[in-house]
Amino acid sequence: MPNTVILGCTGSIGDSTFRVLEGLGEEYQVAGLSGGRNVAKLLERAQTWKPQIVCTGEVESTGALREELPGTRVVGGEEGLLELATMPEADMIINGLVGGVGLKPTLAALEAGKTVAMANKEPLIMAGGLILEPARKSGGPLLPLDSEPNALWQCMKGEEERDIDRLIITASGGPFFGRKKEQMREITPAQALDHPTWKMGPKITVDSSTLMNKGFEVIEACWLFDVSIERVDVVIHRQSVVHSLVEFVDGAILAHLGKTDMLLPIQYALTHPRRQPSPLGRLDLAEVGQLSFAAPDRENFPCLELCYQAAREAGTGPAVLNAANEVGVEAFLAGRIDFLEIGEINEFVLEKGGGGEADSLEAVLAADALGRRLARERVERRG
Repeated sequence: MPNTVILGCTGSIGDSTFRVLEGLGEEYQVAGLSGGRNVAKLLERAQTWKPQIVCTGEVESTGALREELPGTRVVGGEEGLLELATMPEADMIINGLVGGVGLKPTLAALEAGKTVAMANKEPLIMAGGLILEPARKSGGPLLPLDSEPNALWQCMKGEEERDIDRLIITASGGPFFGRKKEQMREITPAQALDHPTWKMGPKITVDSSTLMNKGFEVIEACWLFDVSIERVDVVIHRQSVVHSLVEFVDGAILAHLGKTDMLLPIQYALTHPRRQPSPLGRLDLAEVGQLSFAAPDRENFPCLELCYQAAREAGTGPAVLNAANEVGVEAFLAGRIDFLEIGEINEFVLEKGGGGEADSLEAVLAADALGRRLARERVERRG
Protein backbone atom coordinates (compact mmCIF):
# COMPACT_ATOMS: atom_id res chain seq x y z
CA MET A 1 0.00 0.00 0.00
CA PRO A 2 1.98 3.07 -1.23
CA ASN A 3 2.47 5.95 1.18
CA THR A 4 2.27 9.34 -0.50
CA VAL A 5 3.48 12.79 0.49
CA ILE A 6 1.84 15.77 -1.23
CA LEU A 7 3.86 18.97 -1.32
CA GLY A 8 1.60 21.90 -2.14
CA CYS A 9 -1.61 20.11 -1.20
CA THR A 10 -3.72 23.28 -1.05
CA GLY A 11 -3.12 24.34 -4.66
CA SER A 12 -4.68 23.20 -7.91
CA ILE A 13 -2.39 20.15 -8.19
CA GLY A 14 -3.36 19.18 -4.66
CA ASP A 15 -7.04 19.53 -5.54
CA SER A 16 -6.68 17.19 -8.51
CA THR A 17 -4.50 14.73 -6.58
CA PHE A 18 -7.10 14.31 -3.87
CA ARG A 19 -9.74 13.65 -6.51
CA VAL A 20 -7.51 10.84 -7.80
CA LEU A 21 -6.87 9.44 -4.32
CA GLU A 22 -10.56 9.46 -3.51
CA GLY A 23 -11.19 7.36 -6.61
CA LEU A 24 -8.41 4.91 -5.74
CA GLY A 25 -9.86 4.27 -2.28
CA GLU A 26 -7.62 2.76 0.39
CA GLU A 27 -4.97 1.65 -2.10
CA TYR A 28 -2.97 4.81 -1.35
CA GLN A 29 -2.25 6.32 2.05
CA VAL A 30 -1.26 9.94 2.71
CA ALA A 31 1.84 10.07 4.92
CA GLY A 32 2.50 13.81 4.78
CA LEU A 33 1.04 17.09 3.56
CA SER A 34 2.38 20.59 3.02
CA GLY A 35 0.51 23.80 2.32
CA GLY A 36 1.47 27.41 1.80
CA ARG A 37 -0.59 30.33 3.01
CA ASN A 38 -3.99 28.63 3.07
CA VAL A 39 -3.75 27.25 6.60
CA ALA A 40 -7.49 26.59 6.86
CA LYS A 41 -7.45 24.37 3.76
CA LEU A 42 -4.33 22.56 4.99
CA LEU A 43 -6.04 21.88 8.32
CA GLU A 44 -9.17 20.58 6.60
CA ARG A 45 -7.16 18.18 4.45
CA ALA A 46 -5.06 17.02 7.38
CA GLN A 47 -8.19 16.26 9.39
CA THR A 48 -9.62 14.29 6.46
CA TRP A 49 -6.52 12.32 5.43
CA LYS A 50 -4.77 12.06 8.83
CA PRO A 51 -1.10 12.27 7.73
CA GLN A 52 1.75 11.64 10.12
CA ILE A 53 3.41 15.00 9.34
CA VAL A 54 1.98 18.36 8.25
CA CYS A 55 4.12 21.27 7.08
CA THR A 56 2.89 24.84 6.76
CA GLY A 57 4.52 27.70 4.91
CA GLU A 58 3.06 30.03 7.53
CA VAL A 59 5.53 29.18 10.30
CA GLU A 60 3.66 31.31 12.82
CA SER A 61 0.64 28.99 12.42
CA THR A 62 2.41 25.85 13.62
CA GLY A 63 1.22 26.29 17.22
CA ALA A 64 -2.43 26.64 16.23
CA LEU A 65 -2.19 23.63 13.91
CA ARG A 66 -0.67 21.50 16.67
CA GLU A 67 -3.66 22.28 18.86
CA GLU A 68 -6.07 21.27 16.09
CA LEU A 69 -4.11 18.16 15.06
CA PRO A 70 -3.23 16.18 18.19
CA GLY A 71 -1.04 13.21 17.38
CA THR A 72 0.22 14.79 14.15
CA ARG A 73 3.72 16.21 13.87
CA VAL A 74 3.46 19.82 12.66
CA VAL A 75 6.51 21.50 11.12
CA GLY A 76 7.07 24.66 9.11
CA GLY A 77 9.15 26.38 6.45
CA GLU A 78 11.95 24.98 4.35
CA GLU A 79 13.19 22.55 7.01
CA GLY A 80 9.70 21.14 7.29
CA LEU A 81 9.51 20.57 3.53
CA LEU A 82 12.84 18.73 3.62
CA GLU A 83 11.60 16.52 6.45
CA LEU A 84 8.46 15.66 4.49
CA ALA A 85 10.42 14.97 1.30
CA THR A 86 12.67 12.45 3.03
CA MET A 87 10.37 10.84 5.60
CA PRO A 88 11.15 7.09 5.76
CA GLU A 89 7.49 6.08 5.51
CA ALA A 90 7.00 7.79 2.13
CA ASP A 91 7.19 5.89 -1.15
CA MET A 92 6.14 8.70 -3.51
CA ILE A 93 6.55 12.47 -3.24
CA ILE A 94 4.07 14.48 -5.29
CA ASN A 95 5.60 17.89 -5.89
CA GLY A 96 2.82 20.41 -6.51
CA LEU A 97 4.79 23.37 -5.18
CA VAL A 98 5.06 26.62 -7.12
CA GLY A 99 8.39 28.09 -8.20
CA GLY A 100 11.95 27.60 -7.06
CA VAL A 101 10.92 26.68 -3.52
CA GLY A 102 10.58 23.11 -4.79
CA LEU A 103 14.27 22.72 -5.70
CA LYS A 104 15.72 21.60 -2.36
CA PRO A 105 12.86 19.20 -1.46
CA THR A 106 13.08 17.59 -4.90
CA LEU A 107 16.83 17.05 -4.58
CA ALA A 108 16.44 15.69 -1.04
CA ALA A 109 13.68 13.27 -2.06
CA LEU A 110 15.64 11.88 -4.99
CA GLU A 111 18.80 11.54 -2.90
CA ALA A 112 16.70 9.53 -0.42
CA GLY A 113 15.60 7.20 -3.25
CA LYS A 114 11.99 8.35 -3.37
CA THR A 115 9.81 8.29 -6.45
CA VAL A 116 9.09 11.95 -7.26
CA ALA A 117 6.09 12.93 -9.38
CA MET A 118 6.79 16.47 -10.63
CA ALA A 119 4.21 19.11 -11.44
CA ASN A 120 6.62 21.76 -10.10
CA LYS A 121 8.75 22.23 -13.23
CA GLU A 122 10.90 25.10 -11.95
CA PRO A 123 13.49 22.87 -10.18
CA LEU A 124 14.23 21.19 -13.52
CA ILE A 125 14.43 24.60 -15.19
CA MET A 126 16.87 25.85 -12.57
CA ALA A 127 19.02 22.76 -12.08
CA GLY A 128 18.06 19.90 -14.36
CA GLY A 129 21.51 18.33 -14.34
CA LEU A 130 21.77 18.45 -10.56
CA ILE A 131 18.34 16.86 -10.16
CA LEU A 132 18.91 14.04 -12.62
CA GLU A 133 22.24 13.07 -11.05
CA PRO A 134 20.78 11.82 -7.72
CA ALA A 135 17.86 10.26 -9.58
CA ARG A 136 20.31 8.13 -11.56
CA LYS A 137 22.45 7.28 -8.55
CA SER A 138 19.66 6.35 -6.13
CA GLY A 139 17.28 4.89 -8.66
CA GLY A 140 14.55 7.23 -7.46
CA PRO A 141 12.26 7.65 -10.48
CA LEU A 142 11.33 11.15 -11.64
CA LEU A 143 7.84 11.09 -13.14
CA PRO A 144 6.25 13.92 -15.17
CA LEU A 145 2.96 14.94 -13.59
CA ASP A 146 2.04 17.94 -15.71
CA SER A 147 -0.25 17.32 -18.66
CA GLU A 148 2.11 17.90 -21.60
CA PRO A 149 5.28 16.11 -20.39
CA ASN A 150 3.08 13.31 -19.03
CA ALA A 151 1.57 12.97 -22.51
CA LEU A 152 5.05 12.80 -24.07
CA TRP A 153 5.99 10.11 -21.56
CA GLN A 154 2.97 8.03 -22.49
CA CYS A 155 3.60 8.41 -26.24
CA MET A 156 7.24 7.37 -25.85
CA LYS A 157 6.67 4.28 -23.71
CA GLY A 158 7.89 1.15 -25.46
CA GLU A 159 9.60 3.11 -28.23
CA GLU A 160 13.29 2.97 -29.11
CA GLU A 161 15.10 6.24 -28.39
CA ARG A 162 16.84 6.06 -31.76
CA ASP A 163 13.46 6.04 -33.52
CA ILE A 164 12.30 9.34 -31.98
CA ASP A 165 12.98 12.44 -34.04
CA ARG A 166 11.03 15.28 -32.43
CA LEU A 167 8.85 16.11 -29.43
CA ILE A 168 5.91 18.46 -30.03
CA ILE A 169 4.29 20.17 -27.05
CA THR A 170 0.89 21.77 -27.50
CA ALA A 171 -0.08 25.13 -26.06
CA SER A 172 -3.57 26.56 -25.73
CA GLY A 173 -2.22 30.00 -26.63
CA GLY A 174 -3.73 31.45 -23.46
CA PRO A 175 -6.38 34.16 -23.29
CA PHE A 176 -4.54 36.58 -25.60
CA PHE A 177 -3.93 34.39 -28.62
CA GLY A 178 -3.87 36.47 -31.81
CA ARG A 179 -3.19 39.79 -30.11
CA LYS A 180 -0.34 42.12 -31.01
CA LYS A 181 1.95 43.75 -28.45
CA GLU A 182 0.30 47.14 -28.79
CA GLN A 183 -2.99 45.52 -27.73
CA MET A 184 -1.56 43.97 -24.57
CA ARG A 185 -0.01 46.83 -22.59
CA GLU A 186 -3.28 47.49 -20.72
CA ILE A 187 -4.12 43.86 -19.89
CA THR A 188 -5.24 43.48 -16.26
CA PRO A 189 -4.41 40.64 -13.86
CA ALA A 190 -8.06 39.56 -13.94
CA GLN A 191 -7.90 39.19 -17.71
CA ALA A 192 -4.62 37.25 -17.55
CA LEU A 193 -6.11 34.86 -14.97
CA ASP A 194 -9.08 34.03 -17.20
CA HIS A 195 -7.65 30.98 -18.98
CA PRO A 196 -9.81 29.63 -21.82
CA THR A 197 -9.39 25.91 -21.12
CA TRP A 198 -7.40 25.06 -17.97
CA LYS A 199 -8.14 25.80 -14.32
CA MET A 200 -4.80 26.44 -12.61
CA GLY A 201 -3.15 28.52 -9.90
CA PRO A 202 -2.47 32.22 -10.52
CA LYS A 203 1.27 32.01 -11.24
CA ILE A 204 1.08 29.27 -13.85
CA THR A 205 -2.01 30.88 -15.39
CA VAL A 206 -0.12 34.12 -15.99
CA ASP A 207 2.81 32.09 -17.33
CA SER A 208 0.42 30.44 -19.75
CA SER A 209 -0.78 33.84 -20.98
CA THR A 210 2.80 34.97 -21.73
CA LEU A 211 3.81 31.53 -23.14
CA MET A 212 6.54 31.39 -20.50
CA ASN A 213 4.98 28.22 -19.11
CA LYS A 214 5.30 26.59 -22.52
CA GLY A 215 8.92 27.64 -22.77
CA PHE A 216 9.55 26.12 -19.37
CA GLU A 217 7.91 22.89 -20.53
CA VAL A 218 10.32 22.81 -23.49
CA ILE A 219 13.32 23.01 -21.12
CA GLU A 220 11.69 20.47 -18.81
CA ALA A 221 11.23 18.03 -21.71
CA CYS A 222 14.91 18.36 -22.66
CA TRP A 223 15.92 17.18 -19.19
CA LEU A 224 13.23 14.55 -18.69
CA PHE A 225 13.72 12.87 -22.06
CA ASP A 226 17.39 13.68 -22.74
CA VAL A 227 16.87 15.53 -26.03
CA SER A 228 18.41 18.72 -27.37
CA ILE A 229 16.45 21.96 -27.40
CA GLU A 230 16.34 21.86 -31.21
CA ARG A 231 14.31 18.64 -31.09
CA VAL A 232 11.45 20.11 -29.04
CA ASP A 233 8.81 22.20 -30.79
CA VAL A 234 5.68 24.03 -29.68
CA VAL A 235 2.41 24.21 -31.57
CA ILE A 236 -0.68 26.21 -30.64
CA HIS A 237 -3.74 24.00 -30.21
CA ARG A 238 -6.70 26.02 -28.94
CA GLN A 239 -8.91 23.08 -28.01
CA SER A 240 -6.40 21.59 -25.52
CA VAL A 241 -7.49 18.08 -26.51
CA VAL A 242 -4.15 16.95 -27.94
CA HIS A 243 -1.71 17.31 -25.06
CA SER A 244 1.56 16.45 -26.85
CA LEU A 245 2.88 14.56 -29.86
CA VAL A 246 5.96 12.51 -30.69
CA GLU A 247 7.32 12.41 -34.25
CA PHE A 248 9.43 9.45 -35.34
CA VAL A 249 12.25 9.21 -37.88
CA ASP A 250 9.88 7.75 -40.49
CA GLY A 251 7.57 10.77 -40.24
CA ALA A 252 4.85 9.01 -38.23
CA ILE A 253 3.39 10.99 -35.33
CA LEU A 254 1.79 9.63 -32.16
CA ALA A 255 -0.50 12.03 -30.30
CA HIS A 256 -1.95 11.86 -26.80
CA LEU A 257 -5.57 13.02 -26.61
CA GLY A 258 -7.66 13.39 -23.50
CA LYS A 259 -10.04 15.56 -21.57
CA THR A 260 -8.76 18.90 -20.29
CA ASP A 261 -8.37 17.81 -16.69
CA MET A 262 -5.25 17.26 -14.58
CA LEU A 263 -6.87 14.22 -12.98
CA LEU A 264 -5.80 12.06 -15.94
CA PRO A 265 -2.01 12.67 -15.92
CA ILE A 266 -1.88 12.58 -12.12
CA GLN A 267 -3.75 9.27 -12.00
CA TYR A 268 -1.47 7.76 -14.64
CA ALA A 269 1.66 8.83 -12.74
CA LEU A 270 0.31 7.30 -9.53
CA THR A 271 -0.87 4.01 -11.00
CA HIS A 272 1.41 3.29 -13.98
CA PRO A 273 2.13 0.90 -15.60
CA ARG A 274 -1.49 0.00 -14.87
CA ARG A 275 -4.44 2.09 -16.00
CA GLN A 276 -7.40 2.56 -13.69
CA PRO A 277 -10.95 3.63 -14.55
CA SER A 278 -11.36 7.40 -14.30
CA PRO A 279 -14.33 9.31 -12.89
CA LEU A 280 -14.13 11.64 -15.89
CA GLY A 281 -16.47 11.13 -18.79
CA ARG A 282 -15.00 9.89 -22.06
CA LEU A 283 -13.70 12.25 -24.71
CA ASP A 284 -16.24 12.51 -27.53
CA LEU A 285 -14.33 13.40 -30.69
CA ALA A 286 -17.52 13.99 -32.65
CA GLU A 287 -18.53 16.55 -30.05
CA VAL A 288 -15.10 18.19 -30.24
CA GLY A 289 -15.63 18.44 -33.98
CA GLN A 290 -12.38 20.03 -35.11
CA LEU A 291 -8.77 20.12 -33.98
CA SER A 292 -6.76 23.14 -35.10
CA PHE A 293 -3.03 23.86 -34.94
CA ALA A 294 -0.94 26.98 -35.51
CA ALA A 295 2.64 28.16 -35.08
CA PRO A 296 3.31 30.17 -31.91
CA ASP A 297 3.74 33.93 -32.29
CA ARG A 298 7.27 34.39 -30.96
CA GLU A 299 7.41 38.09 -31.83
CA ASN A 300 4.40 39.19 -29.79
CA PHE A 301 4.96 36.57 -27.06
CA PRO A 302 8.75 36.79 -26.61
CA CYS A 303 8.94 34.74 -23.39
CA LEU A 304 8.82 31.51 -25.39
CA GLU A 305 11.92 32.45 -27.39
CA LEU A 306 13.68 33.61 -24.20
CA CYS A 307 13.34 30.07 -22.86
CA TYR A 308 14.90 28.65 -26.03
CA GLN A 309 17.70 31.20 -25.73
CA ALA A 310 18.32 30.32 -22.07
CA ALA A 311 18.36 26.60 -22.87
CA ARG A 312 20.88 27.09 -25.68
CA GLU A 313 23.13 29.12 -23.37
CA ALA A 314 22.65 26.47 -20.65
CA GLY A 315 24.50 27.01 -17.37
CA THR A 316 22.70 29.33 -14.96
CA GLY A 317 20.70 31.13 -17.67
CA PRO A 318 17.48 29.17 -17.06
CA ALA A 319 17.76 29.69 -13.28
CA VAL A 320 18.22 33.43 -13.71
CA LEU A 321 15.30 33.57 -16.15
CA ASN A 322 13.03 31.62 -13.82
CA ALA A 323 13.88 33.92 -10.90
CA ALA A 324 13.18 37.04 -12.95
CA ASN A 325 9.88 35.62 -14.12
CA GLU A 326 8.72 34.81 -10.59
CA VAL A 327 9.43 38.39 -9.53
CA GLY A 328 7.80 39.83 -12.65
CA VAL A 329 4.62 37.78 -12.36
CA GLU A 330 4.29 38.66 -8.67
CA ALA A 331 4.72 42.36 -9.49
CA PHE A 332 2.16 42.17 -12.30
CA LEU A 333 -0.42 40.46 -10.09
CA ALA A 334 0.19 43.17 -7.46
CA GLY A 335 -0.44 45.90 -10.06
CA ARG A 336 3.13 47.22 -9.93
CA ILE A 337 4.02 46.59 -13.59
CA ASP A 338 2.04 46.08 -16.78
CA PHE A 339 1.64 42.80 -18.66
CA LEU A 340 4.32 43.39 -21.28
CA GLU A 341 6.87 44.32 -18.65
CA ILE A 342 6.99 40.70 -17.49
CA GLY A 343 8.74 39.77 -20.74
CA GLU A 344 10.83 42.95 -20.74
CA ILE A 345 12.14 42.22 -17.24
CA ASN A 346 12.85 38.61 -18.20
CA GLU A 347 14.85 39.69 -21.25
CA PHE A 348 16.81 42.28 -19.27
CA VAL A 349 17.72 39.89 -16.45
CA LEU A 350 18.69 37.03 -18.77
CA GLU A 351 21.03 39.37 -20.66
CA LYS A 352 22.59 40.80 -17.48
CA GLY A 353 22.66 37.77 -15.22
CA GLY A 354 23.21 34.65 -17.36
CA GLY A 355 26.44 32.97 -18.30
CA GLY A 356 27.47 31.12 -15.14
CA GLU A 357 28.01 27.39 -14.67
CA ALA A 358 25.20 25.45 -12.99
CA ASP A 359 27.61 22.89 -11.55
CA SER A 360 26.54 23.02 -7.90
CA LEU A 361 23.50 23.79 -5.80
CA GLU A 362 25.32 26.84 -4.45
CA ALA A 363 25.89 28.18 -7.98
CA VAL A 364 22.24 27.69 -8.90
CA LEU A 365 21.00 29.37 -5.70
CA ALA A 366 23.39 32.27 -6.29
CA ALA A 367 22.03 32.66 -9.83
CA ASP A 368 18.50 32.54 -8.47
CA ALA A 369 19.32 35.28 -5.96
CA LEU A 370 20.99 37.38 -8.67
CA GLY A 371 18.00 37.04 -10.99
CA ARG A 372 15.61 38.08 -8.24
CA ARG A 373 17.74 41.06 -7.25
CA LEU A 374 18.04 42.34 -10.82
CA ALA A 375 14.33 41.88 -11.44
CA ARG A 376 13.33 43.63 -8.20
CA GLU A 377 15.64 46.54 -9.00
CA ARG A 378 13.97 46.85 -12.41
CA VAL A 379 10.51 46.79 -10.78
CA GLU A 380 11.58 49.42 -8.23
CA ARG A 381 12.98 51.71 -10.93
CA ARG A 382 9.65 51.44 -12.67
CA GLY A 383 8.24 53.10 -9.56
